[in-house]
Amino acid sequence: MADRYPVLLLCKIAQVSKSGYYKWLHLQKNPTRKYAEDQELKKLILHCHQRVNGIYGYPRIKMWLYRVHGIRINHKRVYRLMKELGIQSRIRRKRKYYGRKEPIVITENKLNREFAASRPTEKWATDITYIIFNGRRLYLSVIYDLFNNEVIAYKVSKQNDLSLVLDTVKAATQKRDVNGVLLHSDQGSQYTSRAYQNLLQAYNITPSMSRKGNCLDNACIESFFSHLKTECIYLDSFGTEEEVNKAIERYIHFYNHERIQARLRSLSPVQYRAEAA
Repeated sequence: MADRYPVLLLCKIAQVSKSGYYKWLHLQKNPTRKYAEDQELKKLILHCHQRVNGIYGYPRIKMWLYRVHGIRINHKRVYRLMKELGIQSRIRRKRKYYGRKEPIVITENKLNREFAASRPTEKWATDITYIIFNGRRLYLSVIYDLFNNEVIAYKVSKQNDLSLVLDTVKAATQKRDVNGVLLHSDQGSQYTSRAYQNLLQAYNITPSMSRKGNCLDNACIESFFSHLKTECIYLDSFGTEEEVNKAIERYIHFYNHERIQARLRSLSPVQYRAEAA
């Protein structure tokens, strides 16, 4: 096209500088090593983006590149390459709530990102994630022990509602002596509800909440959800709700009993807890 129209006109239409155009043209004919590496990285980044249905931002793609391909790369470079590809993580839109608003209860962030625990059932974290399959959606609620990264209790539901989190807490009380345990959550509507707070009080569970809009305050359980999805959900195609439930059950058993973790001296969560007893 440059041989038919003046370069200056084409640059003006494309909204790029003339020098930028010639730099790009030079790289096409004489690619540098870094440019060639960028092109290969772009292929991997695009593959990851498509594989996880666009839910990863540049920090997780950076982790994925190292975890899957052993590639160490600066997060700024990943961000730049994603920008050049025109891709970014998909942001969940907040759903409008049309029901009657009830008084909410917001508690102090007692965990305060001190994720290390000295014993089992000292500090727990809880959260909800969604799982998409066959054009449908399920919600998974989990309670997680920060001492050994063990999933204490979980529930799966078609509805992301109050019953889901209440049932998860009740399931945990059947497995552990919860007296005095710290249970950390975000400020989701289920956790700020009076019913949830009353349930914790009934079992003498100490509530703790992240600061609003700060996912790093509950990063530990987000990490578990990431492992669940990349190591289980995204590796298979599920047709029914029953298949998803069985896959989650199998993975959580594997995660608790078999999946070794560097932080736990290369032991699984259950093995680590047994050694600490």
